[in-house]
Amino acid sequence: MNRHTIPLGRIRGIPIGLDYSWFLIFALITWTMAVGYYPAEFKHWPITQYWLVAAATAVMIFVSVLLHELGHSLVAMHYKIRVRSITLFIFGGISEIGTEPPTASAGFWIAIAGPAVSFGLAVLFGFSLSVIIGVEPLFALVKYLAYINFALGLFNLVPGFPLDGGGVFRAVVWCMTGNMRRATLIAASLGRFIAYLFIFFGVWQMLGGNLVNGMWIAFIGWFLESAARGQAQKFALQDILTGHKVSQAMNRQYTTIPADTTVQRLVDEHILGGGRRSFIVERGNKAVGLLTLHQIKDVPRSEWPTTTITEFMIPLDKATQVRPDAELWTALDEMDRDGVNQLPVMVDGKIQGMLAREDIISYLSILQEFGA
Repeated sequence: MNRHTIPLGRIRGIPIGLDYSWFLIFALITWTMAVGYYPAEFKHWPITQYWLVAAATAVMIFVSVLLHELGHSLVAMHYKIRVRSITLFIFGGISEIGTEPPTASAGFWIAIAGPAVSFGLAVLFGFSLSVIIGVEPLFALVKYLAYINFALGLFNLVPGFPLDGGGVFRAVVWCMTGNMRRATLIAASLGRFIAYLFIFFGVWQMLGGNLVNGMWIAFIGWFLESAARGQAQKFALQDILTGHKVSQAMNRQYTTIPADTTVQRLVDEHILGGGRRSFIVERGNKAVGLLTLHQIKDVPRSEWPTTTITEFMIPLDKATQVRPDAELWTALDEMDRDGVNQLPVMVDGKIQGMLAREDIISYLSILQEFGA
């Protein structure tokens, strides 16, 4: 998870986080429910009760979103796909699933799992209403949760990537064509078309005087269009890099530092003095670890003169590695999966060089210059 996310814990080993943007939507939902929906539906409540039930509603909406995303994640784990994290943010939630589904059927079940959970929650809350009808605040909360979960499931079935319906549509096209890449591009194109419809409808609403709702609809359309375009760009990048090897882009001029080097000396001589951002740690003549600026930032400045780099380096046998003959696109995909910016290039336990995102970008620009 990134530094803009508040960790909430783990469920089945999946890190759950809260993006700071969540607080904005939490406040907006609470305000909308407290001054609009609940006073219109239940006219005799005290003001404090409106706000308490509204805040509870906002929390439970995001609990529902979390369960929706867990549906995707647990099915992905069933297919042996790693789930990096689940993050709740301004638009709801997102499951960071490490790789593409192995088959069209796996893609279908992963995509449909989220809406299935939402519809299941809607049915559960709906059947609960007859039991709690005498407790009006709880009845009001559960009634709205039944509605919102049904709406969440229905909205996500819109057949535009990256919505769940787009994932289902992609799986169907994938099954029919046998080509996952082609299916993704078709689903992403449909997703962009639907996103533009959202933007158009939102602007039309704003021009008609419904400013707030129009802005949200247009904003959601913009978000969907950006995500769909990102998928198309990902496959365009893959097309360019396919067939090229790590050895063509890696940097053979890497920096080695002794294992007994202190953080203070490392910063003074190699980072501030040399502008380096990653290092191979050696003990004797053997490479034993990988060190990046990310690990250095975790050490309190007061401890720099006495702390050696071996205390916080990544042991080389535990670091993600790549071979020089590996596909360049595979290496970049591995960086994304593991959330790292560089990989040591190894052969039979011996370091051959370093591959950083900057190296790939530089190599990519060369390919583009030559029309590759």
